[in-house]
Amino acid sequence: MKYLVTGGAGFIGCNAVQRWLRAGHVVVVVDDLSRRGADANLAWLQRQGGHFVFEKVDIRDEAALDASVARHQDAAVVLHLAAQVAVTTSVVNPRHDFEVNALGTFNLLESVRRHAPQAVLLYASTNKVYGGLEAEGVEEHAGRYRFRRPGGIPETQALDFHSPYGCSKGAADQYVRDYARIYGLRTVCFRQSCIYGYRQFGVEDQGWVAWFTIAAVTGQPVCIYGDGKQVRDLLFIDDLCDAYDAAVARADALRGAVLNLGGGPDHTLSLLELVAMLEELTGRPLHPRFADWRPGDQPVFVADISRASTALGWRPQVDVRTGVQRLHRWVQDNRALFG
Repeated sequence: MKYLVTGGAGFIGCNAVQRWLRAGHVVVVVDDLSRRGADANLAWLQRQGGHFVFEKVDIRDEAALDASVARHQDAAVVLHLAAQVAVTTSVVNPRHDFEVNALGTFNLLESVRRHAPQAVLLYASTNKVYGGLEAEGVEEHAGRYRFRRPGGIPETQALDFHSPYGCSKGAADQYVRDYARIYGLRTVCFRQSCIYGYRQFGVEDQGWVAWFTIAAVTGQPVCIYGDGKQVRDLLFIDDLCDAYDAAVARADALRGAVLNLGGGPDHTLSLLELVAMLEELTGRPLHPRFADWRPGDQPVFVADISRASTALGWRPQVDVRTGVQRLHRWVQDNRALFG
């Protein structure tokens, strides 16, 4: 089959692309290479072999994106990952954030509708569409935050687009869902939690597990915004790609579905717990400094992934400790990439 991946030189994208190349598929990567590490990831992909095509396109450029999709109108799967990914960046430059996330997604939907309506379109949305969850009871227990009620946040949770990033991704999320209803596209919208793993060039503003790991290995300073007791559910990259494959296999049944994808209640970690884990792995203290909370930061987010588990026949397989160990080993083995 032919796969088209926007943002295919990013962290998630290059892992998915490698998997599909190894499976013998044709893969088209559409990326503007603006993300840190994208050049290195592209060069790595080009060494993988297989039938690989790269097109340098900014998804904000309607004409260029439309021409790219038209050239590959026989694509069976479109994985849409290209995005502005940081809440802090969206606060500083909300127009750029809107144009990439909302307008860029709209551009892609229109191109797929015109040229490749048969394709399965998978969209990487975000748990930020649920907002700060202020109405949820949060308590501190054993040095970490948790919801007062058991379990995680389900897809039926009211949407609350807190931050420009939440607004732009949330608008795109709803467009993807509605294009299945109105135009019959085979879309699946994944509200993803904290994804981590190989080839993730995390920075302070986004990709915190990778950023802390890189800093621990390279001796860079670490800053924790808030008190470090914030908790997230983590999903390792291999488990995410398994979910993508399961969705492609069940595309007709899933048309228009919205699913949470994360580690769920069994795969959670706080910032302070990650620091302790990395100190154990590196054999030296990180000595993080602390600063004020950042806008839109949730004290705790844990996804209810039961709907995805049932719909996809899927469960996360990589536990948090194993995943962090794998990421730490990759950063160590590729330390030259981080300067």
